[in-house]
Amino acid sequence: MAGRRVVVFPSSAELGPVLAQLVTSRAEKAIASHGRFTLGLSGGSLVSMLGKELPALPDLDCSKWVVGFCDERLVPFDDPESTYGLYKGQLFSKVNIPDSGILTIDSSLPVNECAEDYTRKLKEAFPDDKFPVFDLLLLGMGPDGHTCSLFPDHPLLEETKKIVAPISDSPKPPPQRVTMTFPVVNSARCVAFEVLEGREGPAYPAARVVPTNGELFWLVDDPAASTLTIQVERLGSGAKL
Repeated sequence: MAGRRVVVFPSSAELGPVLAQLVTSRAEKAIASHGRFTLGLSGGSLVSMLGKELPALPDLDCSKWVVGFCDERLVPFDDPESTYGLYKGQLFSKVNIPDSGILTIDSSLPVNECAEDYTRKLKEAFPDDKFPVFDLLLLGMGPDGHTCSLFPDHPLLEETKKIVAPISDSPKPPPQRVTMTFPVVNSARCVAFEVLEGREGPAYPAARVVPTNGELFWLVDDPAASTLTIQVERLGSGAKL
């Protein structure tokens, strides 16, 4: 791992543009290296932030992007709880990611079959990897420290073989979801957390995200950083990661 960087911003207004710059810089690097950019998305406040910041960038070209979901709720795409549905309305409709490059779950399947189906889709997209190696995963963290749909004290925290796991007893509704596992998350070339709203981070189980050979960023606002006792950075306006 290249080391964890915890970067503090006064508010989400300053964090958003730096996050968008991180996405585009890693996209350019990936496309130059291997011809495409693979991005894993999470829900929550990331949806509106990316939906605002990315389409505003001049000359943004997403034609070589492949997008997956770090976790997804097992609901129809038109349900307000659908992460894909939210991104479709707020981001995908505004940028030129090919439809074939957006890897969605089949929400019509039972949860176990849905996880198996999404595993198959990821294996097809990453045929050379035991665990998919994403160029960038964007993660959030809940008040209880969960990330993806990996919750405190849940057996899935110890999953080491599956790429995508089903969860039928999520402590946060809706109860049925599919989630990437820690082996996938920690295989990424770069992982960035966005933590707002006074949530303390890094917290368990999100603190178990430690990429084996990749970069790790925690991008937090002042309220979230107020109780941290670890070393943090504060970047000036226009800074890049």
